[in-house]
Amino acid sequence: MVHPLQWLGRRDPDLAALRRAGRAAIVMPAMFALGEKVIGNPVVATFAAFGSFAMLLLVDFGGPMRARLQAQAALAVAGCAFVCLGTLVSQTVWLAAVTMAVVAFAVIFLGVVSSVLASASTSLLLAFILPVTFAGPASSIPDRVAGWGIAAGAAIIAVALLWPMPVRGPLRAAATSACRALAAQLRSEVAYLLSGGDRSLARDHGRDVVRADEALATLRRVFLATPYRPSGLATPARTTVRLVDELDWLNTIVVQSTETAAGAHLEGAACAVKSAAASVLERGADVLATTGGDCSELHTSLLELADRLDRLEQGATSELPVVRARNGDGEEALEQQMSEFISSLDPGFRAQELGFAVSTVGQNIEFTAAAERRSLLEQVLGRQPEGVPGTLTAAQQRASSHIDRHSVWLHNSVRGAIGLGLAVFIANRTGVQHSFWVVLGALSVLRSNALSTGQNAVRGLLGTIAGFVIGAAILAAIGTSTTLLWFVLPFAVLLAGVAPAAISFAAGQAAFTVTLVVLYNIIQPAGWKIGLLRIEDIAIGCAVSLVVGLLFWPRGAGPAMRRALAEAYADSASYLASAVDFGMLRCDAGNASAPDPVDDGVRAAAAARRLDDTFRTYLAERGTKPVALAQVTTLVTGVAGLRLAADAVLDLWQQEDGSATGDRAAARAVLLQSTERVKDWYEDLAHSLVNGSEPREPLHHDRPADGRLLDAVRHDLRGQDGKASATAVRMIWTGDHLDAVRRLQRVLFGPAQALHVRSRA
Repeated sequence: MVHPLQWLGRRDPDLAALRRAGRAAIVMPAMFALGEKVIGNPVVATFAAFGSFAMLLLVDFGGPMRARLQAQAALAVAGCAFVCLGTLVSQTVWLAAVTMAVVAFAVIFLGVVSSVLASASTSLLLAFILPVTFAGPASSIPDRVAGWGIAAGAAIIAVALLWPMPVRGPLRAAATSACRALAAQLRSEVAYLLSGGDRSLARDHGRDVVRADEALATLRRVFLATPYRPSGLATPARTTVRLVDELDWLNTIVVQSTETAAGAHLEGAACAVKSAAASVLERGADVLATTGGDCSELHTSLLELADRLDRLEQGATSELPVVRARNGDGEEALEQQMSEFISSLDPGFRAQELGFAVSTVGQNIEFTAAAERRSLLEQVLGRQPEGVPGTLTAAQQRASSHIDRHSVWLHNSVRGAIGLGLAVFIANRTGVQHSFWVVLGALSVLRSNALSTGQNAVRGLLGTIAGFVIGAAILAAIGTSTTLLWFVLPFAVLLAGVAPAAISFAAGQAAFTVTLVVLYNIIQPAGWKIGLLRIEDIAIGCAVSLVVGLLFWPRGAGPAMRRALAEAYADSASYLASAVDFGMLRCDAGNASAPDPVDDGVRAAAAARRLDDTFRTYLAERGTKPVALAQVTTLVTGVAGLRLAADAVLDLWQQEDGSATGDRAAARAVLLQSTERVKDWYEDLAHSLVNGSEPREPLHHDRPADGRLLDAVRHDLRGQDGKASATAVRMIWTGDHLDAVRRLQRVLFGPAQALHVRSRA
């Protein structure tokens, strides 16, 4: 027999819902009693009760305790402002509806600018819905604000003292373990290679490889364990989520680096890069293990890694052989040259690729720690740590990336605004007794597509009916004795908080209806009729949501997911092509001041942000998925690999000053041709994702192009000593980056083919 806590733990990881419900079960009845029995003001009692509900059940800020309390205080202030505004517009029906729509759109959409606002959006909406649906004169504002303020003060104390939430999340802990495991794998790999093939070190390295694979599998499993991203919406949590993609990409590079090094002479500089990369990962894991920790050692390790990468490039330039054909210029001799050339440079490229990937991870960890050290005002305003765009720039970039007709976030903001505004208008015009529940019912069932909204509407009504039956049975058993109802109220609140997460949405609606029946019978005994009113209100709210869902983007996140993937691949491929073009211009002295492809990078980042939000909506939608979640995840992470490859190419050429002598035209032509082939393939992939057509077969390795590039480098980019210039090395490494992106196509082809088959079914 399964223990109840074990069963609850499976349904409610970390008992987060139980924690919130337990606090609310203590605080909400207490604040209601304070307003009703001690102060003797029903308005204060009502706003204190629902304010406690909004600030304890509908929001759960993460991070250290100080940050949580600051966020709770900010939420309280914003809630009081919304209570005042809602009261002022509540007596004019059209003004109340229009203001509700404007407030709803602003609160929902601005969540994309500030993660603190996003996590508190439902609570903020409730702070406006309550006063705007309980029409009252301006003279009632002091009582309403007093009730909300009492609830806010109690909520802050409860968050601090009643079962405080742990600071660490499972995703961050898994990312920390993955960093340490990859660092151990790199160190054992270097030890094995420098030993000349020691068998005991080979066994140690094999065990470290297994541990790293297990750590990465755990990280991915934690990431996909829940329908929502398991990290919350705070900025540090979002940067931790990005580590999932980056560490996946890094693990692929480490595996390829090991396979290459096993059969080739490995330069000492490449080993030094790997050792420095291991130090970055170890120091990064130390920073992740704390909140807002000191990054000085991590920063020092990053500087050391950058120095090792510079030495690697210098070594590759001085040691790279650029030989002429032996025994004539036949095909066999050319193959011999290509083999010698590539084998001499490939370990260096693998180390350079690895170094850039680890640098990206380390910088992301620095960003995470810096984000955790921000003040509350900086968090609310969306201000980024030093070294990234400022407040207005960051807000503009985040918001503008979703000012797009295909943005799911924009769709949800418009849908929510129209749905809630219409619910307020209908509730006030029809004169239902408790219009608040009409709007709250619309908010609770409105989802990203009409089907999900309809399913939730049915569940909501069934749950409400069940709650009405249970509430009526309770009233039949205990009558209208308010003393007994006071004892029932905490248990009803506890169940209302736990049931949605532990049982189902319908169970939550049932428990909430029971809470309503008990609460309103304490204020004004009316028996089971309160339950019937609740059913009527929820039915109206559900109908409003269903109509809005049918009229505005009714197909949901599935089609939006395909389009977001297509846009992300197309924009990332364009960014890669622009990065290569930048390098080809940069390698000539006359074009050394060629501008960075900033616009293409910003556009690719914006598409990636839209994809991230669409993917979360896709995960959260109910119902079966058209293809396996693992295949969709592969397509999503592939975007990160393509965009990070473009970043790597750009970083490679930003160091070029165009001072090397030689004609680069032939080598440039080969790389631009290869870039065009790769870009065309990804653009075709994007079209197939949108149109449902069959994706193209992955590109094959173009060995003739390698030969032409080798020939161009050999003749045009060598010095008087017969060695290749730094420009030649960067050109070969650019070709290697393009080849890595080409190899990625085979990973993406299977999931894309599955989407095609599903679209034809």
